[in-house]
Amino acid sequence: MTNQENNQNQRNNKSVANGIKDTAGSAFETAHNALETTENIAMNTVDATTNVAKKLKGNLKNNR
Repeated sequence: MTNQENNQNQRNNKSVANGIKDTAGSAFETAHNALETTENIAMNTVDATTNVAKKLKGNLKNNR
């Protein structure tokens, strides 16, 4: 194999490696965003449940 072919192979390998890194980075970013969305939904659910509990407590207090 000539030096020029070797250099071309090294460039191709580097390009493939960078493509794999970019794909992995995108996959991790997608997973991270999904976790953040799940966390936001969970926290909104907790807030809504807290608000309902406060209203029920207030209604019970007013009905006594």
